[in-house]
Parts: sequence; structure tokens; C-alpha cells
Amino acid sequence: MASPYWKRLLALLALALSLVLWTEGLLGSLERPSVMDALGVRQMEVAALAAEGLPAPWQAVLVGDDPRGALSQELDRQIKASGQAANAVQRLEMALLDSATLTDPQRAVSATVTGLLDQVDGARQPLLKALLRGQPVAAVERARLLAPWGQEPMLEQLTCEWLGGPSSTCPARRQHRHLLMQLLGSSVLPVAMMIAGGLLLLRQLWRFYRGSLAPPPLLQGPSLSAVDVILLIAGGFVLVGEVLLPALLQSPTQALLQKLPLAPATAQGLQVLFQYLALMAAPLLILHLLLRGRQGPEGGWLQWRWRPLAGAMTQASGALLMVMPLVALSSWLLSLVWSEPAGSNPLLELVFHSGDRVALLCLGLTATVLAPLFEETLFRGVLLPVLGPRLGALGAVLASAALFALAHLSLGELVPLFVLGVGLGLLRWRTGRLAPGVFMHGFWNALTFINLISLAG
Repeated sequence: MASPYWKRLLALLALALSLVLWTEGLLGSLERPSVMDALGVRQMEVAALAAEGLPAPWQAVLVGDDPRGALSQELDRQIKASGQAANAVQRLEMALLDSATLTDPQRAVSATVTGLLDQVDGARQPLLKALLRGQPVAAVERARLLAPWGQEPMLEQLTCEWLGGPSSTCPARRQHRHLLMQLLGSSVLPVAMMIAGGLLLLRQLWRFYRGSLAPPPLLQGPSLSAVDVILLIAGGFVLVGEVLLPALLQSPTQALLQKLPLAPATAQGLQVLFQYLALMAAPLLILHLLLRGRQGPEGGWLQWRWRPLAGAMTQASGALLMVMPLVALSSWLLSLVWSEPAGSNPLLELVFHSGDRVALLCLGLTATVLAPLFEETLFRGVLLPVLGPRLGALGAVLASAALFALAHLSLGELVPLFVLGVGLGLLRWRTGRLAPGVFMHGFWNALTFINLISLAG
């Protein structure tokens, strides 16, 4: 039965407006800072610090031959790519890093430090003056000098070495176990998981080639028309959820949070949580109204099928491992043609720079629970099975993955998100269940979240 004329017109208008908004959002991502540069530098700092306590045979394997040189080169690359002058921390850190390769390190460092004296505020000048004197400084006094420069472990290590501090008081020795755990969690574990995922993927491809894979179950989903889905995603998700409700609720929410005795970071985390709940409300309500009164198949319209729970989590874990090397490969290929990708998801930026526990709890709940539940409902629970009869299962997987990637409004992450969306779509198709995709999505976001807060310290 064809949709009424007014409904088709409304869907067309919603689609046109959504395309304009998404195009502006994607282009706007080019102006956002990318957390990936800061994350890359922090990983290299952890490697350089952890190298101090590693046995010699393991250093080259885990951190490379010259982790400090690699860190200096990366800092220099990012500064040149940004087109802006290096800040005081970067200039001082690079001068101290490069001093080991110079014939007259004292002279080179003194030149940089002297130039910085006129550019920093009074609170940061005492450290520079101590570096110029070059005399040993006690650990307590060194901590006081470093306090105005922020929590920068690499800078603390370099100044400790330069000011003649005992190695046991420098971060590389004092925090050796913590640094080693950070190195294993941010570098070694992901590589091991990708190797395991690559082997699983090869096994799966071999089984597909041999024709030994079990046939996928019947792809079931809501009995909605294309017009219904456009109204749900373009109207409910984009126009109402992303534009209208935030515009209406932002000021009242901010006013309410300002009245409460909350730290700014806590208030920001709560606001992100409230905004995401509001974003979810409109499309879920529309979906409820569209399906109200219709008799669904066994297992429900969305085919959650949480049980057996262990089976869903096992399927999710296997799919996660198999998609990891493909996402990494797509990111690497993208970097070959686009060395300076656009800004990342603002949520990643908030997680990396927030040290507030309540804010991190709100951001973690949003990223690892709410986002997987909502996005899988929309893109794999509704969109994919509705597109299946029209495009075929594989075409529906690709189309839903493309919209999933576009919805994140980040050009720099578009290709990796598309690959992740394909993995989530294939899991939905091959299992006939939505629950494994929710778990896989949650596991992916949790790994990213844990890595960010671990490296952020």
C-alpha cells in the first residue's frame, strides 16, 4: 500500500534538510581538532618512558630503537602540519629531547629556555631559571617548579634528568609498573588482538570459500516502508533529535546544572548524557508509533534475542576481533592519501581531556551502553532488514554501514566507521540477532574509552 501523499512529501522534505545538515556537519569536522594527534603523542611518550625500565632485548621489540627520537620527530611533524607556532611545553620538551644528539647540549637548551622566559607567565619562569642554572634540584622542589606546567610526565622525566635528580625520583623509574601496563594496554594488546582477529578472519574466509559456512537465517525486521524509515532517521533522528531538541533543551539544561554545586567538568559530562537521552527519545518514540498495533514475528520486530547470553557475547567478541585488523588497515590506507585527517568525534576529545570521575562515568555510560543500544536499534535493527528485500542482504549491509558512518559527522573517521558498520551489519545478518551487534558495538567503544583514559592518565 502506497504511503499518503502528505507523508511522502514530509519524508522528502526531511531527507533534503537532513542531507544539508549532514553535509555541513561533515565539512565542519574539518575545522575540529583531532584527538588522534594528541593520542599518538601520548602513546609515544609512554613508549619513551617505559623504555627506561625495559630489559635491552625487549626495548627494540616493544618500543623501537629510538623512542625519544621518534617522539621528537612526531612533535615536529605535528607542529609543522598545524601551521602554528609550538607552545611553551612543546618547545621545552623538544629542546630537552634533542639535546642528547647535540655536541653542545647546554648551549642549545639555554637558547630555547632564554627565549621562553619572555613568553611564559611568572608562575612558569622559576623552572626555566633552574634549567639555566643547571644545578641539582631536590625532588620536592622540582615538583613545585613543574606544577604550573601541568601534568606532563615526559617533561617531568626530562627535567629530572637535566637537573640531576636521582633516577628513582624520575617518572620512568618511579612509575615503571604503571607505564609498562599503559604500554601493554595501548600498544601490545591491540596488536595481539589484531593478529588473533586476522587469523579468525582468514579461517572464516576459507570456510566461505569452501562453502562450509552455515546459511544465514531469514532476515527479519519491522514491516516499514521506505517512507517510514526516512521519517524515522531523517525526521526523528536528524531533525528532531540532533537539531530541534538540543536547541530547545540546551539553555534549560545549562541553567539547571549551573544552579547545582557541580564542577564544570561534571556539569559537562551530565549535559552530554542528557543530550544523548534527548537524541534517543524522538526516533524511538516515532518507531514505537509506527509499530504500534502491528503483529510482529516471533522474537519481536527488532529480533533482540538476548538469550543465550553467552552465545551472543561470544559471537560479538569473535566479530570484534575480525573487524579490528580491517579497521586498522582502512585507517592506514586513509593516512597514505590524507596525512592530516579531519577532527575526531567530540566525545573522544571530552574523554581524553576530562579528569573528573563523574564526567567520565557519564561519558562512559553514553559511549558503552546508550550509543550501542540506540545506534544498533536504528541502523541494524530497523534500517538493515527494511533495506534487505529491496537491496539484498549484502546491499543492505553496505547501505546501513554508509549511513552509520555518515551519522557520526566526521570526515576523518568516515572510512574506518564504514568498515566497522559493515562488520556490525554482517554480524546482524549472519546471526539473525541484534544482541550480538549491541555487545560488539559496546565492546568496541569500551576498548576505545579505556585506552583514552589510560593514556590520559
